[in-house]
Amino acid sequence: MFSIAGSSVSMPSLSTSLKHSQVSSGRISGLKLVSAPSSRASFPLRRSYRQRSLQVCCAAKPETVEKVAGIVRKQLALSEDSKVNGESKFSELGADSLDTVEIVMGLEEEFDISVEEESAQSITTVQEAADLIETLISKPK
Repeated sequence: MFSIAGSSVSMPSLSTSLKHSQVSSGRISGLKLVSAPSSRASFPLRRSYRQRSLQVCCAAKPETVEKVAGIVRKQLALSEDSKVNGESKFSELGADSLDTVEIVMGLEEEFDISVEEESAQSITTVQEAADLIETLISKPK
């Protein structure tokens, strides 16, 4: 059995079967509570040798991330060569709360979605925005 809640991942059966040095905690943001038997769960895992951690990867399509990055560049009047990727935090790109609201409005218009205020306030990175968009697009209307 494993659980994902908030910004943490807990896999007791995996932790006990691996040496302590093989598993270290990492940060996964924007996740809701999920529990499932590990024998039935199928999450793509990515081993990061630089950070020596095991990460669960539930990322949006690269095209969605690029599209979101473009909208963020446009809303913040950043140059085309500005480095904006999935890990880019809106605050680090110079966005204040009004800019974030405008980014969300631009995303709603571009992807023809409606983002609830609670969800909009939790978005802090390009990746979180892209993941939310993928979730909203996949929901039946």
